[in-house]
Amino acid sequence: MGDLGNSTVEFHPKKPGMDTGGHEGDFGVSVDELSSLMELRGAEALQKIQESFTDTETLCHRLKTSPADGLSDNPADLEKRRQVFGMNLIPPKKPKTFLQLVWEALQDVTLIILEIAAIISLGLSFYQPPGGDTEACSNASGGAEDEGEAEAGWIEGAAILLSVFCVVLVTAFNDWSKEKQFRGLQSRIEQEQRFAVVRNGTVIQIPVAELVVGDVAQVKYGDLLPADGVLIQGNDLKIDESSLTGESDHVRKSIDKDPMLLSGTHVMEGSGKMVVTAVGVNSQTGIIFTLLGAGEMEEEKKDCKKGKQDGTLENNQNKAKKQDEAVAMEMQPLKSAEGGEVEEKEKKKASVPKKEKSVLQGKLTKLAVQIGKAGLVMSAITVIILMLYFVIETFVIQGRVWLTECTPIYVQYFVKFFIIGVTVLVVAVPEGLPLAVTISLAYSVKKMMKDNNLVRHLDACETMGNATAICSDKTGTLTTNRMTVVQIYILDQHFRDIPTPDQIYPRTLELISSAIAVNCAYTSKIMAADKEGGLPKQVGNKTECALLALVLDLKQDYQAVREQIPEEKLYKVYTFNSVRKSMSTVIQMPNGSFRLYSKGASEILLKKCSFILGRDGEVRVFKPRDKDEMVKKVIEPMACDGLRTICVAYRELPADPMPDWENETDIVSNLTCITVVGIEDPVRPEVPDAIKKCQRAGITVRMVTGDNINTARAIAAKCGIISPGDDFLCIDGKEFNRRIRNEKGEIEQERIDKIWPKLRVLARSSPTDKHTLVKGIIDSTVLEQRQVVAVTGDGTNDGPALKKADVGFAMGIAGTDVAKEASDIILTDDNFSSIVKAVMWGRNVYDSISKFLQFQLTVNVVAVIVAFTGACITQDSPLKAVQMLWVNLIMDTFASLALATEPPTESLLLRKPYGRNNPLISRTMMKNILGHAVYQLIIIFSLLFVGERIFDIDSGRNAPLHSPPSEHYTIIFNTFVLMQLFNEINARKIHGERNVFDGIFSNPIFCSIVLGTFAIQIVIVQFGGKPFSCSPLNVEQWLWCLFVGMGELLWGQVISSVPTHQLRCLKEAGHGPAPDEMMDEDLADDEDEIDHAERELRRGQILWFRGLNRIQTQIRVVKAFRSSLYDGIERPESRNSIHDFQAHPEFIITDSVHNIPLIDETDVDDESERSNHNHVRVALRHPVPHSQPQRPPRSRYPSRPLRQQSLPVTLNCNNNAATESRVYLGSSNNGAPHVSPCPASPLHSLETCL
Repeated sequence: MGDLGNSTVEFHPKKPGMDTGGHEGDFGVSVDELSSLMELRGAEALQKIQESFTDTETLCHRLKTSPADGLSDNPADLEKRRQVFGMNLIPPKKPKTFLQLVWEALQDVTLIILEIAAIISLGLSFYQPPGGDTEACSNASGGAEDEGEAEAGWIEGAAILLSVFCVVLVTAFNDWSKEKQFRGLQSRIEQEQRFAVVRNGTVIQIPVAELVVGDVAQVKYGDLLPADGVLIQGNDLKIDESSLTGESDHVRKSIDKDPMLLSGTHVMEGSGKMVVTAVGVNSQTGIIFTLLGAGEMEEEKKDCKKGKQDGTLENNQNKAKKQDEAVAMEMQPLKSAEGGEVEEKEKKKASVPKKEKSVLQGKLTKLAVQIGKAGLVMSAITVIILMLYFVIETFVIQGRVWLTECTPIYVQYFVKFFIIGVTVLVVAVPEGLPLAVTISLAYSVKKMMKDNNLVRHLDACETMGNATAICSDKTGTLTTNRMTVVQIYILDQHFRDIPTPDQIYPRTLELISSAIAVNCAYTSKIMAADKEGGLPKQVGNKTECALLALVLDLKQDYQAVREQIPEEKLYKVYTFNSVRKSMSTVIQMPNGSFRLYSKGASEILLKKCSFILGRDGEVRVFKPRDKDEMVKKVIEPMACDGLRTICVAYRELPADPMPDWENETDIVSNLTCITVVGIEDPVRPEVPDAIKKCQRAGITVRMVTGDNINTARAIAAKCGIISPGDDFLCIDGKEFNRRIRNEKGEIEQERIDKIWPKLRVLARSSPTDKHTLVKGIIDSTVLEQRQVVAVTGDGTNDGPALKKADVGFAMGIAGTDVAKEASDIILTDDNFSSIVKAVMWGRNVYDSISKFLQFQLTVNVVAVIVAFTGACITQDSPLKAVQMLWVNLIMDTFASLALATEPPTESLLLRKPYGRNNPLISRTMMKNILGHAVYQLIIIFSLLFVGERIFDIDSGRNAPLHSPPSEHYTIIFNTFVLMQLFNEINARKIHGERNVFDGIFSNPIFCSIVLGTFAIQIVIVQFGGKPFSCSPLNVEQWLWCLFVGMGELLWGQVISSVPTHQLRCLKEAGHGPAPDEMMDEDLADDEDEIDHAERELRRGQILWFRGLNRIQTQIRVVKAFRSSLYDGIERPESRNSIHDFQAHPEFIITDSVHNIPLIDETDVDDESERSNHNHVRVALRHPVPHSQPQRPPRSRYPSRPLRQQSLPVTLNCNNNAATESRVYLGSSNNGAPHVSPCPASPLHSLETCL
């Protein structure tokens, strides 16, 4: 093949500009030539191809490839291509090294304070005051000390440093393994993506990374293009290039107008073949990544100090999203004096995940801050009291004078007090929280892989636990997606089984097999079964496969027809899309005339049929009356059996006059109906059970499908989505739109609110309907809990709904790349029951965090109170700094590992979802925390004040500096740790269950951590000595400690006997951010919100928006103050999962958006914005991230609800992105929004235009 390619190059006469000099690796074209070609578009590109190569065929020859057969599978040739043109890989960003992670962990404030204190303590312990006489310095230095112990003063400082080192190593290791996991996940996602190429004349699927320049790739609806290429054959191809250009219009591609296909763009319609011309870093996406990488390197040096959670969010950020931001930045530089600055800011924005907090993280951060503040106050008070006590005792009561030689000794005392204070703080701050969340999520994600859930965005896993509604597709999710034709209506006869070929006229047979063979995508085919006796394999579109199988059942050969009419000979193809709901193909007959074959949804295609094949195979007129009868007698009965009905038709067209192929409505009309078939897609056997589980768990399942309403209803009944006697609603898209729109055709949230609670089946729905429904449910305020909606989708057109949903599930097998790109979780087996598993894991994450919190807060409360009161009463904390750090390690790291890795159980599905506003710490948990704290405090204070009498040992209170460790304080420390260990077992249950051992052995991690901690505790107590301030204990003392520790389990039973509902005094904690706090945040975040828009807008408009935003903020604040309380402020939209904050430009629904707004356009007609009533919002074409939607201003006129106004503001933007922006104001008193037909009031125009 290689030599043949070479010889062809030689024979070509020299064409203008065809210079073969300097081409790498004997290819007739160099990397640079190809790169410069791919930078051109449209006519310019065509001109360049003609100048340099005459046509695409010559380009293929120069690349030594064949347009029909592709490359040979010769490994040497493929390797050579990789060397010359590069591999289709974009080198990933270098992961952080372990040392970098250690350095990041060292940045923790409390650890730094501890390190400083320890170093001062170390330094002072080595300092010997001059002159042997230290008696004058009070009894501070301790009379009973011998030489050895005085020298051992350095041990405490060294031990603190050592334990800090341990904490840092553990944290760094956790971060490192977390990062490694995400890299694994990312590469797994990348390996999943395969692409169809032609090699040696056969179509094979290869991993995207193996594509090389010169490959002939098949492009079809829903693909995400993995490399740049030039189109060599196309049918009705439309590409969404918004990820590169920001243009949301689909670009039509054809060989004679614009053949350039770019990596990172999405195929929205049609199919075709392209020859790959640039891969990896040389492709358009690659170039942008390279630029971005260079920018990031410089940034890294500046922000090497970042939050600990960066790793999590940064890695699971999907690449394409980063690429979109990069592209927007790259393609539209801000031509202004401050341009550079803006870009710098932008880059920082991109690299620091600011507002990407899920519901759970929001609640946790707030809680951690509150606890931290309390801890800080306690530790400050401790230090102050200790210092005052010492100063008063020494200088006032004993009346000593401060001598210079005594200074180091006094300072040593102060350092000791300071260390005690810091340890109180260390224990109080729950830095284990982010760790617990991360471990829990990472563990769940790993396990969910086994349950066929590939999680792309970490927090989707936790959001799923709160899901209250699932909008599911029918085909492939609820059904097996193995379609078979079971009924057929042909020649005026309705066959309940597939007829034999002799029951049908030969001409009709021939017609039906041609119509199906030619008018199905050539990528759909039936292959031999993998194993003997198995079912034949269906490749490609399953509905088309069912039709092809019908042709085989009728003993015809569709492959023969396809060989006769190869794909290149198809004259015109109108590909299937969600608007047409049909597909048509035109072929030219030998006599020059044309024939059109069409297939599609029966009720839609029958309307276009004027004729039908009669009993004897003759064509007769198909009257409206006949159509009605056919619908009643054939289509409805089929649909009621749960069958999909497909109509196959054809039409003869003359060659003269030549039909106008662009006028699709005229071409696809006056058809002759050949047959209507009923296709069965059986319900998956496990689905009814899974749906029952969902309903029991308080989750409503709705079916949203493109199928006929009767089919949908029948399948819904089989699945158990609807059951007889229920009060439910099944409607189709048309009826749905009629009910939700007002006279002006605008969608009203109030109208949606009347429908969605009862809606169970939405049939014949368009992607826009699906998006409207999802948005309507999410924005609804009818129920007090805001709905959390999960959506499944597989098609390109499901993108908007998947993006809008709180959690988007894409199908791993049937899903298109676009759907996967928009989703949060990919179902690798396309099965609904996997969603139920995701719900179970999601709830488990939430519960694991709650268990950890219950445990951690008990320890916090006890340790802080003990250290504080102990220090105040005995001038020394009963728990030493090193011991506190050990307790902190148990609490934080080990407990988070033990409690965050509990496996989920079916019982999680027996309760209702928690909902968004539910507090993290319920009343039951608060009861457990306080109850156990009381028990532990009683025990510890008893031991502290009367322990020496009980055990008959020396008292450890009031020990001088550097005195040896006492048994007394060792017993207190040991008892404290053992109580925590047994309380860890109690913490496994948070809903007041009695059996805390239930399922304990199903979690080996938990068991090993508890036993491991116990073993280390024995070692510390028996052999820890001076560094751990421990003195070895005898067996009797150990048994007493153990006995008291086990008392925790008995006390736990006592606590769970107390009914929670009687303890009204208990408060819940850990709610989501309150509205008024959000308001303050809003004011602070104003700047940031605008920054995201800055990519699109020039400086002047930015200032305009900034002004507008400030005014809106002022109006909001003024109104809020006017209404003396903040009671009118509505609850904000959630800050739910990551994908909310990076709306992809390609998913702005454009069905009814005018790209260039007219000056006098005064009504709202943008569907994606229409129902966003409750929020004042500046709507850009690249939506402003709405993590903190702005609250509606309160109405000044209580007597009359303020109706929503829409005020279009047309901005003159750079010509390639006409931006339309509207400012919505208004909400009524009761929170229910209104749309009013009246024009915008002057007052509001004034307010917004200021």
